[in-house]
Amino acid sequence: MSVLIKNGRVVTAADDYFADVFVEGEKVALIGQGLTVRADKVIDAAGKLVIPGGIDAHTHLDMPFGGTNSADDFESGTRAAAFGGTTSIIDFAIQTKGRSTLEGLDTWHKKAEGKATIDYGFHMIITDLPDERLSEMNRLVDEGVTSYKLFMAYPGVLYVDDGTLYRAFRRAGENGTRICMHAENGIVIDEIVKQAVADGKLEPKYHALTRPTRMEAEGVYRAIAIAEVAEVPLYIVHLSCADALEEVKRARARGVDVMAETCPQYLLLDQSYYERPNFEGAKWVMTPALREKWNQDVLWRGLELGHLGNIATDHCPFCFKGQKELGANDFRKIPNGAPGLENRMSLIHDAGVVGRKMSLNRFVELTSTAAARTFGLYPKKGTVAVGSDADIVVFDPNRKETIGVGNPRMHHMKVDYSAYEGVVVQGYSEVVLSRGRVIAEDGKLVTAGGGRFVKRARAGELLR
Repeated sequence: MSVLIKNGRVVTAADDYFADVFVEGEKVALIGQGLTVRADKVIDAAGKLVIPGGIDAHTHLDMPFGGTNSADDFESGTRAAAFGGTTSIIDFAIQTKGRSTLEGLDTWHKKAEGKATIDYGFHMIITDLPDERLSEMNRLVDEGVTSYKLFMAYPGVLYVDDGTLYRAFRRAGENGTRICMHAENGIVIDEIVKQAVADGKLEPKYHALTRPTRMEAEGVYRAIAIAEVAEVPLYIVHLSCADALEEVKRARARGVDVMAETCPQYLLLDQSYYERPNFEGAKWVMTPALREKWNQDVLWRGLELGHLGNIATDHCPFCFKGQKELGANDFRKIPNGAPGLENRMSLIHDAGVVGRKMSLNRFVELTSTAAARTFGLYPKKGTVAVGSDADIVVFDPNRKETIGVGNPRMHHMKVDYSAYEGVVVQGYSEVVLSRGRVIAEDGKLVTAGGGRFVKRARAGELLR
C-alpha cells in the first residue's frame, strides 16, 4: 500500500513547511514539493496540517479497579484513540503484589494481542520489589518495557514504601530506564479520609476535599529527593496543581533530571464539577482530583515555559451507570478515573493553539514528540521524517465539532458519558494513518486491528 498526501502543511516539533508526503509500506519514503510519484491512494491535504500521530503515554485499558474494570479494552480504546488522532499509546501493565512483574506483563500482552488498532507499549506498575526479584527489572528492559510506575497513593493496594521506591529507583538508574511516579502522600490522605467519613461526609466532592494539593506537592518533593539520590530520570505523572509544579520547577532549576506531564482535565476542568447534583459529580472522580480553577493558568504557563513537558490523558473510563454508581453512598467506592483518550488532540489544539496562541510546533511536541523522546519511541514515532513510521494525521485546524456522546464523530469510547460533554472544539483529525494504513477517515473506521506491541529503547536512546 502506498499513500501520497499532497498540498499539506507539514508540522513537526521543529519544522513547519508546505510539502507532499509519500508513504510506501509502513514508512515515510519521500517528502518534497510537487511529488509526481504513483500511489494507491492520494489524499488532498490543502488547507490542512500534516502532523505526527499523537502519542498518549498514560492510559489504563481493561484495568481492574475497585471490583470492576475500566470500560475500554484494547479494542474499543485503541479505536477511539485512532478517531481522535492518537496512533500510539503506552498503557500500564500491573504486577500482582507478591507475584512476578513478568507474569503481569504476560497478562497485559494477552489483553492487547489481536485487539489493538494502533501501536502500543507498556509501562510496568511495580507493587512490591524484594531484593530477590530486582533482576526482573533488567529482564523487562529486554522485553522492551523501559519504564516503571510506582505509587505513593492507595495504601494496601498499589502503595509502596520509601525503601521499595529507592530500590526500584536505583536499579532503574543502573539499567538506563525511567521511573514514572504517582506522587501523593497516600498515608496522610487516608487519615484525612477517615475523619471525613466519621463526620458523615460521603458525597463525591469529598474525594477532592480529602486530597489536598499540599499532599501532592509533598509526594512530588519526596519522589524527586529519592530520585536525585538514586540518580534516575524521573517522570511525574498527571500533575494537577500549582503546589506540585513548584516542586518540579525548583528541582529542574538545580539540574535534577525530572519532567512532568499534565492532562487535559487539569487544564480545562475544575473542582466545581464535584458540586453537580444527583451524584453527577462522580463522573469526575479521579486521582489526583480536579483542583480549584486558578491552578489552570499556572499549568498552562508551565507548559509554555517547559516546566511541564507532556500532555497525556490518564484515560481510565468507568461508566456512570453500573460502575461509578458503586460509590453512590460512599465516595471511597467510586471507581477512580475518567475518559479522555479520544478527545485529547482536539481539546489541546482548541484551548492551546486557538485559545492561548501556543505554537503549532509546541502543540505537536506536547501531544506526540515529547512522549516519543521520553519513552524510547523516537524517531521511529513522534515525527514526520523519511524513514520514520508513517503514523500521520491530516488535521483540519478550522473544523469545529461538539464533544459528546451524541456526536458519532467525537465519541467512540465505550463509556456512557463524556467528561467534556457539550464542549465545542476547533481542530479535527480528518485522516489518520498508522504505519501507512489509513485507519480512520472523516469519522469512519477504515481499518480495524493491526496494532503492534513496540519494544521501546532505554532513556535517552533512539529507536529505529
